[in-house]
Amino acid sequence: MVGYILACLIVAVGLAGAAPFAVARDRTNPVPFAHTPCSVFDNEPCTPSVCSILGPWPCFPEINYPYGQNLQLTILTVPPQDQAQKYRRPDHDLDTIGDLFAALRACWSPPPADSAREGMQMSVRFSFKRSGEMIGAPRVTFATAGVPADTRTTYLSAINASLDACLPLKFTGGLGGALAGRPIAIRYVDNRELGKQAEKP
Repeated sequence: MVGYILACLIVAVGLAGAAPFAVARDRTNPVPFAHTPCSVFDNEPCTPSVCSILGPWPCFPEINYPYGQNLQLTILTVPPQDQAQKYRRPDHDLDTIGDLFAALRACWSPPPADSAREGMQMSVRFSFKRSGEMIGAPRVTFATAGVPADTRTTYLSAINASLDACLPLKFTGGLGGALAGRPIAIRYVDNRELGKQAEKP
């Protein structure tokens, strides 16, 4: 009988000791890096929180974090079938990064097959004004190594012509303000099977 009572006491003490750890696990800080909730006792930078009167610890609202300093996009000449929707230009003012990327994808018009090069890649970098116009001409940051200079010129001309045909883009006020002056890097990939196209009668 005494042994049974002792066993029950040991189990009870064990459960009581484990409870704080379970609570601590549930209260793991969901904010990345060193961002911690604000407290009246803190003298360091902290993350503002929104609390419920019924909640035992701070909770964090769903917010739209700022855009990064550099936006990157890859555009394929022949997109996969399951990504076709991403290559359709939105029929409304561009309000999100997804809208912007879809519009830029839809703008791309590659050079004709007889002057193109299979597998050619070229990356350019530029920025938009709040009005949807481009700030200066796109600057080439990468081109497939070993290609002739005239091939690079052909692709850069196709990129410039494609963008010019779509500009100015129509941004909402919010997106225009967020994008203004921020670099956008686009990698164009000509993944057409040009050899097979040449074999067709």
